[in-house]
Amino acid sequence: MTTSASDPSGRPPAGGSPRPRPEAGAAAPGGDGARAPDQPRAAAGAGRPAGPAVSLEGVWKAFDDAPVLRGLDLTVPRGSTVTVMGGSGSGKTVLLRLTAGLIKPDRGRIRVLGVDTTPLREEALLPLRCRMGFVFQGAALFDSLTVYENVAYPLREHAAELPEPEVGGRVHRLLERVGLRDVDAKLPAELSGGMRKRVGIARALALGPELVLYDEPTAGLDPTNARLITELIGTLKAEGASETAMIVTHDLEFARAVSDLIAVLIAGRIADIGSPDAVLRSARDEVQAFLAGRAG
Repeated sequence: MTTSASDPSGRPPAGGSPRPRPEAGAAAPGGDGARAPDQPRAAAGAGRPAGPAVSLEGVWKAFDDAPVLRGLDLTVPRGSTVTVMGGSGSGKTVLLRLTAGLIKPDRGRIRVLGVDTTPLREEALLPLRCRMGFVFQGAALFDSLTVYENVAYPLREHAAELPEPEVGGRVHRLLERVGLRDVDAKLPAELSGGMRKRVGIARALALGPELVLYDEPTAGLDPTNARLITELIGTLKAEGASETAMIVTHDLEFARAVSDLIAVLIAGRIADIGSPDAVLRSARDEVQAFLAGRAG
């Protein structure tokens, strides 16, 4: 979600303002983001910068002099789904906010989709954020807007040239894609937690982002809804809904199901990274302790 520098949480206003701020998955008018959500994405590298989708090098971040990230290095290859696991308070969400440019590192370098974001001011970050979608932990829907209006919002803000019938068609295709029908007129308060998550995913995909960032997509859900969200994200990955996904979670079963790579965040650094099976067999004691639930 595109936010002002004074709102680092990235969440919509609590009152659901009639003029909510733009989405992270929204694209600038006339940009690549106007790609229809059901249109296959171009092959990786076609007309795009080479290199990883996300690269963090020596990144430090502290709040009130308390270090959260301590020289973190992480690479997210294009075309992959990389999941960062860590305990509560380990800095997983901070890592996503840094990637989206919602907050700045104290030290280090961050490159996203070929752009060095480290020196960029808020205004200069907007075109890049338009190439990303952000699925917030609590869905962060605009509470005074209907489901239809929430999903349509990025299209109306950043693809204003689209006629309303095309907007409506895209919204309904997206809602069907995430398994929702006949919910256009409902408000977020009328939805279950799992349904709100699905609407948040549909909204993040509205303009066909190159990179989708997911913050704890199964958090707060009962086992059935957690399984359904896991299956949905796996299906979206198989369908190529976005070229690359970066996910943070504490849910090991979810991470195993959807990830190409799992990175384990401990003490402000990536302690290990590899395929799900490789991480489960990690020789690092601190990783095994985390996986066993003995460290966070």
